[in-house]
Amino acid sequence: MTTVEMITIFAFMAAIAAVYSAEFFILGDYIRSKINGKSARYSPLSKAGIFVHVMAVTGIGCFLYGYFVEPYNVYVSEINIHTPKLNETSFRIVQISDLHCDVREGAEESVVEIVNSLEPDVIVFTGDAINSEEAIGLFRRTMGAMEASTGKFAVRGNWDENYSEEFLYADTGFELLDNRAVSVDKGGETIYLLGVNYFEPEGTWELLQHSRESDFRIFLFHSPDLMSTISNVGVDLYLAGHTHGGQVALPLYGALVTMSRHGKKYERGLYQEDETVLYVNRGIGMEGNLPPVRFFAPPEVAVFDITPAKKP
Repeated sequence: MTTVEMITIFAFMAAIAAVYSAEFFILGDYIRSKINGKSARYSPLSKAGIFVHVMAVTGIGCFLYGYFVEPYNVYVSEINIHTPKLNETSFRIVQISDLHCDVREGAEESVVEIVNSLEPDVIVFTGDAINSEEAIGLFRRTMGAMEASTGKFAVRGNWDENYSEEFLYADTGFELLDNRAVSVDKGGETIYLLGVNYFEPEGTWELLQHSRESDFRIFLFHSPDLMSTISNVGVDLYLAGHTHGGQVALPLYGALVTMSRHGKKYERGLYQEDETVLYVNRGIGMEGNLPPVRFFAPPEVAVFDITPAKKP
């Protein structure tokens, strides 16, 4: 967490504490005045009192929305990428990230329906599988129910360090790319997926040798933290997650926290530097160490249609 994020969180929590402290003080003063038969020092119906009530009720409403509504509203983001590295064939890549399956089932069923309706050639999962081992059954069922015509691939996230490939992906059809490259063939043309382990990013450079700059290369890494070093080495598309789009974001300001070393620079969505397009997926679930809410950062499935560039 960056210093700016720490300050932002402190200010946000302090503002919440101030609102509810004021609310309890005003109501407490009013109740005591009624019990003692005296006039309240701070009327609950004064302009200041009404303002505090509105803020307190709004805060409760936002929490209820973030807990019961937004985590289940899965958005589909569609991105078209035209490349001269393909001649006639198009590839459809669907990215999911940060499922964070837990004992309490979330949007997993909706995600499966959405992904399968998109009819992907390839599904990629950019890490963070489960919050607890009790959720492994839900995770495996979810991943196994997704269908892709050419292949399903995953990389590790920061929550996946202590779990083996067999434990996480048994009977799911997903292949874990731990610092490995795979080619995906369709219609006589090929693209490459380069998957890097979150805990061994130094394997990136050797991995790049498994393909050529003339090949369309998709780089899979759990977080956007490698963008500053990967954008000038011939990677076409970098897919990441990890930030959850903040999980809690504010209108106009955006993510409060991203847990990325770049802070808010790559907090969510589409970015481009040099020849590399970066997409930071908001993910599906919610981190186990944070309150189970999403606010202004709805869960997301991203679909990338990679098509040949139009010839003049």
